[in-house]
Amino acid sequence: MSKILGNPRSLAILIICAAGLAISILGGALGNTLGFGFFSSSLPAIQLPAEKVADGFSTPIGKWNLMNTMVTTWLAMLVLTLISIKIRRNLKDVPGRLQALFEVIIEFFLTLCEQIAGKEKARRFFPLVFTIFIFIVVANWMGILPGFGTVGRIAGPEEIAHHHDAYDYQDPALATTTHDSHDSHDSHLGAVKLHVFRDYKSIPVAALSPGSLEEELTFSQYEENNGNVGEGKRAGHLVPFLRSANTDLNMSLAIALIAMVMVHFWGFSTLGFFGHAGKFITFKSGPMGFFVGILELISELGRVISFTFRLFGNIFAGEVLLMAMAFLLPLIGIIPFLGLELFVGLIQAFVFAMLTLVFASMASISHDDGDHH
Repeated sequence: MSKILGNPRSLAILIICAAGLAISILGGALGNTLGFGFFSSSLPAIQLPAEKVADGFSTPIGKWNLMNTMVTTWLAMLVLTLISIKIRRNLKDVPGRLQALFEVIIEFFLTLCEQIAGKEKARRFFPLVFTIFIFIVVANWMGILPGFGTVGRIAGPEEIAHHHDAYDYQDPALATTTHDSHDSHDSHLGAVKLHVFRDYKSIPVAALSPGSLEEELTFSQYEENNGNVGEGKRAGHLVPFLRSANTDLNMSLAIALIAMVMVHFWGFSTLGFFGHAGKFITFKSGPMGFFVGILELISELGRVISFTFRLFGNIFAGEVLLMAMAFLLPLIGIIPFLGLELFVGLIQAFVFAMLTLVFASMASISHDDGDHH
């Protein structure tokens, strides 16, 4: 300790870190209880389903809307496409840094596939396994970039009320006549909080700005003020334009379905229709064999469910954790958790890809072969 205090550079770094931590604590929601909170902002409205960014169009199977996780998915695909084009156009015998990095990653996964599935099958499994891994990694890591979850459009009180099943609610700021909108004081809606944003009428964009924590009110307060929250301001919830793709249950389910469909495709193509289907429907061993086949079929469904909720649960929980820490300890407090989320995003992608590889390898082996081994 004496060495650190005796070194001017170390002492300066220590003072800066301590000052940054103190500012983070006083400037966040914790400091707001003491009358500070100059950096704190409102928490975005966290919900499980993906939020609608813009209205879409009607289709024969229903209305199609543009969701924020859909936008992030397209961005992830665009990033991967641009990177692949850049690497492909600049392939060299003596690789550069980017080419060398991807060569190491690809060689690692290809070797892993060969060790698990054998050289012959590895070439078949590798493209899908690596695609799943790299897509999930990019989609997960994009979720921690600035602007994700903090910049978006404003959902007005009527839209929020509809989410709380108050379909007859009317915004007093937009009503032309005096009415008893929903009597929200006597319902659960009255306690729901609204955030106050600057209303840029020319630009339909809002952001969670530092110091906006105190600019909140409930539906009851909003109605008492007849929807008036101040000149140039608007009440509502932020609907982010961008949200991590894998925090949407539909996305993780889609990846799980693609993985398992390909697993069974490889099973049928390797063993034949009756060879692979015989794992699930068989009468060779009598009633016991038939019962075991039914259990195998149920386990396949369980794999889809576990695939889906493992990825979704971990990534969604990480997003909520980052929001909470940015709310409590802005600036400094979120930094360690950013590193944690990078690690979790990588691990989840690796686990998903490896399980796909293992399931594919198992699907291409008949039960008879397994008994011989």
